[in-house]
Amino acid sequence: MTSPIDNTDISRDPYNLVVLDMAGTTVADGGLVEQAFSAAAQRLGVRPGSAEHARKLSYVRATMGESKISVFRHLFDDEERAQYANTVFEEAYGELVDGGRIAPLPGARAAVERLTAEGRTVVLTTGFARTTQDAILAALGWQDLVPLTLCPADAGGRGRPFPDMVLAAFLRTGAVADVRRTVVAGDTSYDMLSGVRSGAGIVAGVLTGAHDKEQLARHGATHVLGSVAELPDLIARAEA
Repeated sequence: MTSPIDNTDISRDPYNLVVLDMAGTTVADGGLVEQAFSAAAQRLGVRPGSAEHARKLSYVRATMGESKISVFRHLFDDEERAQYANTVFEEAYGELVDGGRIAPLPGARAAVERLTAEGRTVVLTTGFARTTQDAILAALGWQDLVPLTLCPADAGGRGRPFPDMVLAAFLRTGAVADVRRTVVAGDTSYDMLSGVRSGAGIVAGVLTGAHDKEQLARHGATHVLGSVAELPDLIARAEA
């Protein structure tokens, strides 16, 4: 049986669901991912400065935005080693966060507050584990900034580039009737792929994090912005 084609005109519906990445998009972490990775790799016998360390670090850089456990599964031999590496990574990252090594990107909080004041639902997502995400939110004083925050475990365990966290935001908030009126913003190619695969209408790359304009555009960005501070104006223009 052939499914009916949905010809519903959604062009006048507002973009009332905005799904934002954290590190590199709304949060500046100053290279803490690489530092925490090096700590985890060293615990698994990968010597800093070695060719093996350089290869693994290069992969970490290339896959910024992906679920961290997925990265460690690729880098290490078996599930037990991957889980151990991920645990050490999260502990090391958390210690750096607790040490004051993290800050909001300029204009990020104001952008979130403006989007919220306009009646939009903002959701913050991450490739980190829940404990690390909560530590970042606490360090920034952002625990009550948005109504929902998601990590891969909150969406069935798959992080980016899968669309699961965006779709979980869509389902849990009920903020829009059509996923095409969702906005996704992030700083990596994995953020872009996640947005495209979810069916989001706006997939905005920002240049404050891991990947450049060419990488973001190549992986599906509908727009590339200097920073997330420009996002509210972009949405307003799209609706106009």
